[in-house]
Amino acid sequence: MSMSAVEANFDGLVGPTHNYSGLSFGNVASAKNQATPSNPKQAALQGLAKMKALSDMGLVQGILAPQERPDIATLRRLGFNGSDQSVLAEAARQAPKVLAACCSASSMWTANAATVSPSADTMDGKVHFTPANLINKFHRSIEHEVTGRILTATFADDNYFVHHPALPSVEHFGDEGAANHTRFCHDYAQPGVEFFVFGRHAFDGRFPKPTTYPARHTFEACEAVTRLHQLDSDKVVIAQQNPEVIDQGVFHNDVIAVGNRNVLFCHEQAFLDQQAVYDELKLKLSGDMRIIEVPTKSVSIEDAVTSYLFNSQLVTMPDGKNVLILPEECRNNPRVWAYLEQLLSDKQGIDDIKVFDLKQSMANGGGPACLRLRVVLTQPELAAVNPSTLMSDAVYGRLCQWVEAHYRDRLVEADLADPSLLVESRTALDELSQILGLGSVYPFQQ
Repeated sequence: MSMSAVEANFDGLVGPTHNYSGLSFGNVASAKNQATPSNPKQAALQGLAKMKALSDMGLVQGILAPQERPDIATLRRLGFNGSDQSVLAEAARQAPKVLAACCSASSMWTANAATVSPSADTMDGKVHFTPANLINKFHRSIEHEVTGRILTATFADDNYFVHHPALPSVEHFGDEGAANHTRFCHDYAQPGVEFFVFGRHAFDGRFPKPTTYPARHTFEACEAVTRLHQLDSDKVVIAQQNPEVIDQGVFHNDVIAVGNRNVLFCHEQAFLDQQAVYDELKLKLSGDMRIIEVPTKSVSIEDAVTSYLFNSQLVTMPDGKNVLILPEECRNNPRVWAYLEQLLSDKQGIDDIKVFDLKQSMANGGGPACLRLRVVLTQPELAAVNPSTLMSDAVYGRLCQWVEAHYRDRLVEADLADPSLLVESRTALDELSQILGLGSVYPFQQ
């Protein structure tokens, strides 16, 4: 009897300290909106509305909790001491940019949380998780330990799930998680081809690399995760992202390409040696592989970056149709919208599009695909997931009430030193860990 499987999307809840500190060099939107006021309440509600909409469309939708911010434990590691309030006050006085980094709510982009390999692909027949070390950005490099705890509390049954620690926190093994990882298959339950994309080789200087912005993900990290997850190398493709597009603000592969099942939707400048990448994917997937390549003359790299056309979610509906989940910015860009209308009329493998307002996330440089971690699960594996983390009408209602009760509707960088924000944030997360049945995952709960 063949087993069925579904692809679940686990979206990150936006944290109470969502702010625009412009921390991400190489991310054009993040830099552009630095120091503008943010609206954490609206950001969280926009994210929840997208999760609920996908759940209503018949997809399996989960929720991943945010990090504890301000991150007092990290500030203490950096030499600020005394009460939590004095740690905050001293950090604000001596090192406001360090404080801002320790208040980042960027864990909302769970495409960076981890790399996930489904049981159909792994030698031991279990789902494997490796949290991304995210070492290229200090504000993200402090996430992986708590991310690992949240993933373990969400996927707790070790009969089905294997959790690895993050790769060593050095630039040679820079790992940005699923933002640079896609899986292709004909059926979710069958073995697929895992597609890893990197920005540079760490141990071999002969290869090209970007010159303006950092290549955050290394070839060596791709190989390490392949080994950890016990993947068959005949079913793995490792490709290099085009360094020229990284230098134009394409900091992750999911800003220039998205794939699902047997469809790859990407820009013609996405990869180095693009045709060879296509050939290897087609060879290893064996069977029909559909590549929808967007030409530069239709959509420039700048249009791709500003609209986040490729940072869409490509999802398969219960009826088998492929739907692109897009940010509002795509509709607002006439060239991108004209391309999308043509794409639908051409019937190349994408059947429908749905547009969402995610302005709060987009202003920090994260679109629909950034907000979700894809986890392919068989029915027994899905039954073993922590049920409190799965979206339903009741969970949606409860989380919206929780946001309304705990979140501010305006935040600027100066507010990060406010001791009452720390209390609000911890009170909110303490309650959330009960709503989602996570146990004690946060440092302040230890």
